[in-house]
Amino acid sequence: MAKKFASLFKRNNQPDESDYMELDLASIETSGSGSGSPASMYVKIATINELRDTPRIKDEVYNGNIVIVDIGRLKMDKITYERVLKDLRDVAMDVNGDIVGLGDQKYVILTPMSVKVSRDKIGGA
Repeated sequence: MAKKFASLFKRNNQPDESDYMELDLASIETSGSGSGSPASMYVKIATINELRDTPRIKDEVYNGNIVIVDIGRLKMDKITYERVLKDLRDVAMDVNGDIVGLGDQKYVILTPMSVKVSRDKIGGA
């Protein structure tokens, strides 16, 4: 038991190999999808490169899914960036959902009705 706690209080804070656990992500991904009944809501990942990419994202939110959108490539074109964000905000308002930017505004989370994103961080400073 003392050996377990000793690793928590190492002087150099350098992890060693015993601190990690090997994960077989392939088996997790295949066991979770396609088995059992379909989910009532999905978390989808999207990238917007231009304004014409927004309709598919809007459809996903209207269908009740949460979408995490990479808008980092739009930062080079301020006009398109503002138009896309306005479209996404309008969708969130239309479905009584939510929209929030993450970090340096490279990602946006868009949620459907009755799903809100908390602005309170868990952990960290």
